[in-house]
Amino acid sequence: MFALYDRFTGAAAWLAAWLYALTGAMLAYEVTARYLFTAPTIWAEELSRFCLVWATFLAAAALLAKRKHIRIGLVVDRLPDPARRVCEGFSLAFVAVLSGVIVWHGSGIAWESFERGRTAGTMLDLPMWWSEAAAPLGFMMLGVQALIELVRLAQGAPLPSTDHGEA
Repeated sequence: MFALYDRFTGAAAWLAAWLYALTGAMLAYEVTARYLFTAPTIWAEELSRFCLVWATFLAAAALLAKRKHIRIGLVVDRLPDPARRVCEGFSLAFVAVLSGVIVWHGSGIAWESFERGRTAGTMLDLPMWWSEAAAPLGFMMLGVQALIELVRLAQGAPLPSTDHGEA
């Protein structure tokens, strides 16, 4: 079952990568249109922001699974394995709980925007909930991934590498 979720988060990470690429293309187009042709767009900035928000939250769970989030391991990396395992478990539990809080509150915010029909108030006037829904969805995926990683840790999965590529 974990393998299925790994495939799902991997697909979400690929979608995030494409959204980042699309963001770069839109912004390059906007800069070219604005400064070369003096014809700015009304859509590039807002849609690129939308893509950035979604890409960031869609990639979070896959990054946790690969342990690619920023870590400061100055002290923890020097601890013996049993103590490192406890610290890793505490970190994962904290991520899971924090994710639950964000899902709870973020869902309420997105739902309220949906009910009230809030829009961005920009030229495109996109519904706000389109962007606001990214946080609860992304953190739901992240929270589930943290719980999966906790189970893997309890089953004896190897700890994240302490090799940071220093020579």
